[in-house]
Amino acid sequence: MDFMKTLFLNPPSYDDFDGGAGSRYQATREVWSFWYPTWLAYPAGMIPGARLLDAPPHGYSVEQTINDAKAYDLVVLHTSTPSLRMDLRTAESIKAANPNATIAFVGGHPTARPEEVLKLSSAVDIAARKEFDHSMVEVAQGMDWEKIGGISYRRNGSIHHNPDRPNLTDEQLDQLPFVTEVYEKNLDYLKYNSPYCQYPYVSMYTGRGCPAKCTFCLWPQVTQGHRYRVRSPENVLEEVSAMKSKFPKMKELFFDDDTFTADPARARKIAQLLKPLGISWSTNSRANVDYETLKILKDGGLRLFVVGYESGNAQILKNIKKGVGLERARRFTRDCHEIGILVHGTFILGLPGETKDTIEESMRFAREMDCETIQVSLASPYPGTELFEYVTRNGYLAVDPLLDESGYQKCTIKYPGLSNDEIYGAVERFYRSFYFRPRYIFKSLRKMMTSSEEAKRLLKEGMQFLSTMRQRRHQMAQQQVAA
Repeated sequence: MDFMKTLFLNPPSYDDFDGGAGSRYQATREVWSFWYPTWLAYPAGMIPGARLLDAPPHGYSVEQTINDAKAYDLVVLHTSTPSLRMDLRTAESIKAANPNATIAFVGGHPTARPEEVLKLSSAVDIAARKEFDHSMVEVAQGMDWEKIGGISYRRNGSIHHNPDRPNLTDEQLDQLPFVTEVYEKNLDYLKYNSPYCQYPYVSMYTGRGCPAKCTFCLWPQVTQGHRYRVRSPENVLEEVSAMKSKFPKMKELFFDDDTFTADPARARKIAQLLKPLGISWSTNSRANVDYETLKILKDGGLRLFVVGYESGNAQILKNIKKGVGLERARRFTRDCHEIGILVHGTFILGLPGETKDTIEESMRFAREMDCETIQVSLASPYPGTELFEYVTRNGYLAVDPLLDESGYQKCTIKYPGLSNDEIYGAVERFYRSFYFRPRYIFKSLRKMMTSSEEAKRLLKEGMQFLSTMRQRRHQMAQQQVAA
């Protein structure tokens, strides 16, 4: 069967922008980091001769990207709400260079607002919704667009919306290609870094979807669904077993499932299968894993959890349907410290119910948890989420669009008695209250004294962090002057 010459593209973006394919937090990063374009890698591995181009980490300019992309018949471009308008300009340049190219946009925003994407630019021919693996394969095969589930498209000046296609089953996930084979062929893994993983790292998924009901989270609500669909432990082991030969300098594997521990028995089985490989790995988890499971995961090579605490206020956790209370999170974190599992804690400012006092509560809770590292994000109401509906219904949306033209994230939410500028300014205070503690500084100095490599990493990331905080203050000052 003949296939169209196909390019899967994570396009150039703003400097230091974390909003591309696979990124969980669409904002400007505090330290150097790039996430793997895993969602694009799956269909790229299913189409003979397809290429995956991840422009930001590989330093591709817009001009270089267009020069490469114009040689393809089908260009599948991953976009996000904050980067949409810049991505549309890239698509228009590709179409101008090759008017015969078919351009498809994929990701959360095309899923939530396919008609908007198609109306914003005539350069976009298709908006693929939800899981786009097989729909893009069918487009590349030349199938009649009317018969392809899960796409919206423009034809003869009219926009058409085909029915959704069902999410892939467990069995179908096992049949997908190994993304690490696509990485090896198309990407330089040394260009990727995670602030909480050992460098160099490689990431992959063992499942899709998340049973949690968090109102702010984009992926389960919009693209992946709330049922955790999984690959078999044996299928995961087969892919991981070949990674050391593909990525000889790899120091860590990251399982990027929304909640890897949602199925504890399966998580334990994977850890037991991985143990003989001697691979260090990390993953995302909710703060509710039992002690015995934690011990088995640690014994199987688990080094670190990424845990979404979100807030230190009990009512806010209820408001966002977090499903894990403060006391359970405390017990989980104590267990991790005792067993020796490191924790990267993530917090969000500006969630429903936020006040000046609750921000201080979250800062105190973060210090109490005493994680290895933290991330503090601004609540971002993305179309298709309950949070978006909540803030628009109540008139709490303060700023649109989510980013200014420099790529810096704005706080888009305001509440009675709490302005969006106050929430924005609290991010740096939060970081300082956590990292500038004598306890944390002493712990960092002790690490630096025992490892020259760790000393270099911490000093480099510290300088990057301070530079980002200066940029944030400068941006905030400019906004206040403009206002």
